[in-house]
Amino acid sequence: MGATRRRIGAGTVIVLALIAVAAVCVVSGILPSADAGALGLRTAPVLGFVVAITIVAELARDAGVFDVLAQRLARWGRGRVIALWASVVALAVVSTVFLSLDTTAVIGTPVVVVLAQSIGVSPLPFALATVWLANTASLALPVSNLTNLLAAPAIGADPAAFLALSWAPTLVGVLIPVALLTIVHRRTLFGAYRVPQAGTPSDRLLFWGSAGVLVVLLPMLTLTHDVWIPATAAALLMLVLFAVRRRHVLRLSLVPWQALGLAAALFVLVEAAHANGILDFLTSVAPSGHGMGALLQLAAMGAVTANGVNNLPAYLILEPAAGDPVALMALLIGVNLGPLITPWASLATLLWHHRIVALGVTISWPRFMLWGVVVAVPTVAVAGLVLALVAG
Repeated sequence: MGATRRRIGAGTVIVLALIAVAAVCVVSGILPSADAGALGLRTAPVLGFVVAITIVAELARDAGVFDVLAQRLARWGRGRVIALWASVVALAVVSTVFLSLDTTAVIGTPVVVVLAQSIGVSPLPFALATVWLANTASLALPVSNLTNLLAAPAIGADPAAFLALSWAPTLVGVLIPVALLTIVHRRTLFGAYRVPQAGTPSDRLLFWGSAGVLVVLLPMLTLTHDVWIPATAAALLMLVLFAVRRRHVLRLSLVPWQALGLAAALFVLVEAAHANGILDFLTSVAPSGHGMGALLQLAAMGAVTANGVNNLPAYLILEPAAGDPVALMALLIGVNLGPLITPWASLATLLWHHRIVALGVTISWPRFMLWGVVVAVPTVAVAGLVLALVAG
């Protein structure tokens, strides 16, 4: 009994409590059945994508795709840490843009941390780059962040319409954190290292099959609005491949149950609050128009709310106050680029911290929050200004 209690962490208890409250809202009618049905139709494809892309990423990791990629990056760096740094930044950005911020936090973090440790340099800048870029690069495409998937239907009919507004703020979201880390950790990043020997995957068929699925999947995610379809097809292909070659790794824990429960509960609770008029006051205090000041104010509101309660409910709370695609993008700047300060502002941050602690990397939360303020404030502000210029 004691062992069971130890296995249930505080995070799990909080998620279960939120699910219970959300269920009460639905069953009791606090969230009317019509609103609940509409919410289900809107969020089912979003949650389905999360399940599929998580399965793809986890199985690709098990096949050694990310480990081999990290080894290749180390060799391509030719002993120069700054070249390796550029490769790691590119890997974090590509992983976030196409496979979502949580994938970068869960799978990218151990790859880059172990890579840094294997060549004898401080893993801290690499670890911070992973978590910061997991959030700030997640503005790029609808698939990059759960908040984007929720906003995408109102922003445009296809990913190109989304990218037309997001590309410039995303560029800001990448450049400012990377520039700050490069300056602060310049002694480490402009050093040298001994190139490690290249490893080989234990199962070549699994490796090449998984790599092939990813190569086909990534462009598909940028070409279709219903991203859950190619992601689900890729997950099914990977499941079949592993059922034949490595059946023992197929387990229910591949599905991110806790993240799904948290997301679904937050969807219901915020929708119930909107249905009962609890959040109506936000539409009166939110700015209107596409002026630079209005967009900056909306982005700031998103960032502050995200650091207060988490970026997902922050988006849902403020969504009614953003009445058009440009305003929605300003809100996304706040809730995607802004949650770098508090530990709970983004699920990706909590997942990242769990991984780095397991790998022996320590950073205190006060220090993390201080650096988060330093990078989040200018990043959100400059991204908001750039959006105003692009939209104008």
